Amino acid sequence: MLRPILALVPLALALPLSGRAAPDQEIGAWRLACVQDKMTDQAACVLRHKDWVERPSGAVPGLALEVIDRRGRLVPAVTARDLTLEGASRGMLALTGTAQLRFPPNRMFEMPCGLDGRSVVCAPAPEDAARAEQELLAADRALVRVVGGGGESSTADPTELRLAGTKDALARFAKEAPPNPSAGPEPLDARGLLQRLLRFLGTN
Repeated sequence: MLRPILALVPLALALPLSGRAAPDQEIGAWRLACVQDKMTDQAACVLRHKDWVERPSGAVPGLALEVIDRRGRLVPAVTARDLTLEGASRGMLALTGTAQLRFPPNRMFEMPCGLDGRSVVCAPAPEDAARAEQELLAADRALVRVVGGGGESSTADPTELRLAGTKDALARFAKEAPPNPSAGPEPLDARGLLQRLLRFLGTN
């Protein structure tokens, strides 16, 4: 039942992006990509680790460690960007997935997944946002494991990503796209996603 519904996720929620892309910038272990809106001259940027948590496979988008703006805080997140009809199976993460993230030697925290436009975003819970922001700045490596959504089990070995140049990358990110304390709504969780899909299908 869920698979036919998930196939409609990109159609129900996709918004086309347009603008002028600037050359990607590599800063330590990070890659910053920005697109400038021709109407507002404001930049929309993505800062992600240069290595994948899980590589793309065919039409299925990869999983990446990113830094995102959550109500003015620059926090780590695990994302699957630009879902398509062929890769809509990643949408299962928005219903049942969780990303586990640890910056050794600090303790692990779990990041629930949700749908944000055409992307799945697994981000820290509000109570963990401050800790995640602080630990990211000082970390030299990250351990990432995605559970649920047809992905890895809770006992699978995590992916290890080496971190370098994080402070410089965050400073450049904040300069290009300043954090917004009054940013838009959080990604849709499983309940919100199903409600939106049901409205789209005209069943309520």
